[in-house]
Amino acid sequence: MNDKEDFQIEMRQLQQQIQGYLQEHWRFFLAEGIFFIVLGIGAMAIPQFFTEAIVILLGWIMLFGGIAHVGRALVFSDMPGFWLWLFMGLLQVIAGYLFITTPLVGVLTITLLMTLFFAFEGIAKISLALLMRPLAHWGLMLFSGASALVFALIIIISWSETAHWLLGVFLGINMIFMGFSLVKMSWHHKASS
Repeated sequence: MNDKEDFQIEMRQLQQQIQGYLQEHWRFFLAEGIFFIVLGIGAMAIPQFFTEAIVILLGWIMLFGGIAHVGRALVFSDMPGFWLWLFMGLLQVIAGYLFITTPLVGVLTITLLMTLFFAFEGIAKISLALLMRPLAHWGLMLFSGASALVFALIIIISWSETAHWLLGVFLGINMIFMGFSLVKMSWHHKASS
């Protein structure tokens, strides 16, 4: 056998494992799909709230993480790298405070980071879809991945004008696509089990 045949055999085995897992756990994938659809609808219904809530939550996480860094640095002031630990902690405290007190400023930063998320998620979903290709409804995962890449491109083009609401809308649409693909795959594999 050559490398191409070995690869094809490995791919078929992997696809059979994925199919078996989907058939055995279809209820879990159905529940996850419905959960993503509900979250997506919520994000689309109130996109500004959803976007600002993410920034404020991240701000609190950064603030508490920064306080922990500063506290540890002060307790172990003789530790090598003290000034770097202290600097990282203070940087987190400042960034967290700014995100909490001025979330709209943080929205632009987070929107830019979400653009990267959509781009990488789109690539991952497309790769997964191509891996699942002979299975039923693999095209839905491909579509979800392609839509994530399109969202990343649209955000890059218009992020400064629409960042306060576009992120929430796109996150909602992305979650709905993901949820719909999971629901569709789970129902198909329920019927074939």
